[in-house]
Amino acid sequence: MKTTTHKWFFRHLLCFLVGTLVDSSSLPSSTLPRPVNTKVGEQAVLPCSWKTRLGEREMELPACHIQWKNPANTVFEQLGQHKFEAPGFEGRVGVQEEMLGSGDCSLIIRDVQIMDMGRYESFMVVDGVWSTKTRVFIQSVKLLVSDHKSLQTHAPGEDLVLDLHTSHSVRVIFQGRNSSDWTDLWMKDDENSQRLEKHPLKEQLTIKSLKISDEGLYKVLDEHGLSVSTVKLSVEEGANSPKLPQTQDNQQSTDGASTHSFSALLLLSVLVTTFQS
Repeated sequence: MKTTTHKWFFRHLLCFLVGTLVDSSSLPSSTLPRPVNTKVGEQAVLPCSWKTRLGEREMELPACHIQWKNPANTVFEQLGQHKFEAPGFEGRVGVQEEMLGSGDCSLIIRDVQIMDMGRYESFMVVDGVWSTKTRVFIQSVKLLVSDHKSLQTHAPGEDLVLDLHTSHSVRVIFQGRNSSDWTDLWMKDDENSQRLEKHPLKEQLTIKSLKISDEGLYKVLDEHGLSVSTVKLSVEEGANSPKLPQTQDNQQSTDGASTHSFSALLLLSVLVTTFQS
């Protein structure tokens, strides 16, 4: 029993001392953040490797765990089976637990939102003796999030499938080609109509039977009014129209024209031969 107690005390003391030494010699303010670019609705991986800062042994000690923070708050923290996810990040953040032992403490953010953009810092939290804690800085990352932009051209009568990209999309607004005003086209709680249909499973909105008057800009907004995507639509006659297959009547007409041309050529050949004779 005494041996176990001494071993426990030694591990905590070693992790505390190592954490204190590393923390006092490396400050996050002196490190330029590493940029990571992504788009709304996609998955972002914020890189982190504790071995680059702490060496090979420290993560083996049970008194250490990973913490991710932004300038204002803790975003994610995990100690054993206990996890903390900041409000607004619930169900969207985590680390690969099976990779922690090999040094990979990268933060995975799913369904990225514009509001997620900013600076993130990773730390090793060292639970020392006498209820003291030390945060050891590991990595600084700057997450850059952009919205989607696209150009689409369709023929009248075709359907436009508008990708909403994320479940956080709550509104679609429209600006006509010759207008400066934006009008509400769709809200998240709206029921399907004859021309507008929200896919029951996918984050897609279908605008049916396009008209020339549907030309313009379509903007998808999230619950904060921030842009998720912008689509510029052109509606043109014959756009994207499939090539019509040759019909049987057309084939017969073509065959008849070929036969007539052959007969005329044969007659001309006979006349030339007769003239030469």
